[in-house]
Amino acid sequence: MVLRLSLSSGGSTLLGYIGIDTIIEQMRKKTMKTGFDFNIMVVGNSGLGKSTLVNTLFKSQVSRRSAGWARDEKIPKTVEVKAVSHVLEEGGVKMKLTVIDTPGFGDQINNDNWWPISKYINEQYEKFLKEEVNITRKKRIPDTRVHCCLYFISPTGHSLRQLDVEFMKRLSHSVNIIPVIAKADTMTIEERQEFKQRVRKELEMGGIEFYPQKEFDEDMEDKNDNDKIREAMPFAVVGSDKEYQVNGKRVLGRKTQWGIVEVENPNHCEFAQLRDFLIRSHLQDLKEVTHNIHYESYRAKRLNENGGLHPISCNDTQESNL
Repeated sequence: MVLRLSLSSGGSTLLGYIGIDTIIEQMRKKTMKTGFDFNIMVVGNSGLGKSTLVNTLFKSQVSRRSAGWARDEKIPKTVEVKAVSHVLEEGGVKMKLTVIDTPGFGDQINNDNWWPISKYINEQYEKFLKEEVNITRKKRIPDTRVHCCLYFISPTGHSLRQLDVEFMKRLSHSVNIIPVIAKADTMTIEERQEFKQRVRKELEMGGIEFYPQKEFDEDMEDKNDNDKIREAMPFAVVGSDKEYQVNGKRVLGRKTQWGIVEVENPNHCEFAQLRDFLIRSHLQDLKEVTHNIHYESYRAKRLNENGGLHPISCNDTQESNL
């Protein structure tokens, strides 16, 4: 039974102000003090603008390239996983942002190379689990778990590659995958819409669940909001950290022989939709789905393997979903 407290008629009459409504302000103050973590992984072929897009999303030089990675570095023969962290601050709120890059993915003849990425994702779950089961654990467990995986689809205009389907199918149950069509300015608006529809159909036919997953909608309001997002995905995006003068305003954009492609103009690409979805409306939900769904699934499997809730040895790391 829910007892609604109200000073007005129609509810239970209170003799004075209690202060229940201050809980939101208490939570805000605590978050302002401690800050929070957000870990985003980028996966896709080299040359699709992954680093540029992440820099554009957070309006900072946060990618691995920006942190000193040499631009003439050779493509690795195997997939590597490299993470770089930055502390961003806006409006007094601090966020430790970790960008996890995967150089070498999709660039080799043998493209059955998704397993190092799966291994990395599960290793972060394992680290968190080991801290959780310690008898004397830290007050605040460091969270290195991957909250979101941006998967970059080549703008071929044709169909998904077998590697695209294989990767998303295998990892969709262990991480929140958000597919995006890279370098959308290489296609006309009509080509872009046709390609988006084709990709959506292939994802559905392949049984690939991308975020936000339908089964995790909490109520009708959630469902209605998320249905609109799902219908718009995969977002066709353009990234740029360069500014140009357009109609008297400085805008982020890419210069082409036809003019300036404005990154934040919804008539030019869907970057603004991706940013609003990823950061302004669903960032906290991405963290919650990671903890309550993906991590809990991993945790249950590991604890069953170990016969109950007890400390796990350092040599006992398992790679699930392989």
